[in-house]
Amino acid sequence: MTTLEQTVPEPTQPRPRRVRRLEPAALGGVMMRDVVLFKRYWKATTFSSIVQPTIYLLAFGLGFGSLVTAVGHVKYVPYVATGVVATAVLFSSAFPGMFNTFIRWKFQRTYDALLAAPVDVEELVTAEIIWISVRAGVYGMAPLIVGFAFGLKPTAGMLLVPFIGFITGFGFAAFGVLIAAVAKTIDNFNYITSAVLTPMFLVAGTFFPISSLPPVLHEIAKFNPLYHCVALVRDVSLSVYDSADLVHIAVLVGFGVAMWRLAIWRMQAGLID
Repeated sequence: MTTLEQTVPEPTQPRPRRVRRLEPAALGGVMMRDVVLFKRYWKATTFSSIVQPTIYLLAFGLGFGSLVTAVGHVKYVPYVATGVVATAVLFSSAFPGMFNTFIRWKFQRTYDALLAAPVDVEELVTAEIIWISVRAGVYGMAPLIVGFAFGLKPTAGMLLVPFIGFITGFGFAAFGVLIAAVAKTIDNFNYITSAVLTPMFLVAGTFFPISSLPPVLHEIAKFNPLYHCVALVRDVSLSVYDSADLVHIAVLVGFGVAMWRLAIWRMQAGLID
């Protein structure tokens, strides 16, 4: 009698899921924590992020507006209102990038706790920067809303302003994280605020065109990312589109990517001994 041997196939092992470089679950987890925390202090943050640029708008728009009626073909109040958007984005991104990162890292040790979960430094830094950028894009609309009360006309192009604010905020949030990663004490931020950020928004074309600057400063101002944000916001808000807008976008994207990678590199060195 012949026995037929039947081969029983071995059960197939499930293929391990490929872990991506930036896992959406890790990014979402870090950002969700930020959202929960933001609910506790959103009033103070929103107040400072909106009121400070609005004061600039009222002081320069109404104060100088009585002396300077227009800059080129643009009335001065709309000129300032669209320019102050960049200031709102700057304050809403660079400062949280510096102070929040330093406090959570050095004092609260939050990042050490997060890295104990399945989150790496790249995902942690990226999630923090994205969250700050989203807020900056929203807060960037405040000067335009205030400007409506002083003669700024709504246009369809203004719908692009939050996206421009997000791209710009991404670069400056990453810049803030980079500074926090190399700063020895929180007092070191005073040097950055006074020597870097303040000159940047003063010579960004916010209150006067950079063409009025001396030739050397004029050329230097062209490398200012905030200038490209101002020019881009002003063009889309006033429906004045130009091929130079592609250059503005390229500079902002390049600045954001460069600062993002540098921030990850320095935080990696600081968090992973």
